[in-house]
Amino acid sequence: MELTLDQLKQYDGTDPSKPIYIGVRSRIFDVSTGKSFYGPGGSYALFAGKDASRALAKMSKNDEDVIGSLDGLTEKELSVLADWERKFEAKYPIVGSLSA
Repeated sequence: MELTLDQLKQYDGTDPSKPIYIGVRSRIFDVSTGKSFYGPGGSYALFAGKDASRALAKMSKNDEDVIGSLDGLTEKELSVLADWERKFEAKYPIVGSLSA
């Protein structure tokens, strides 16, 4: 399955009949089993239905960082993102990819 960022928005947890998806480095993870974290009211709900790559790399919960752009990130931040990616891969299924 391939989704645009606009299409990904509908998987933000606000519709209980749909799964919760998060984009990380152009891949889409189904984080529905982590609903208490990523669903409405969860501590990471702002990542749901979005590409959270930059925010994960920067360990940020600022809205302006919840984007896919990796421009200007340091080696350390890219390493942090790689760690998050491994955690997501171990815990959540990859269900698709993000298209440009």
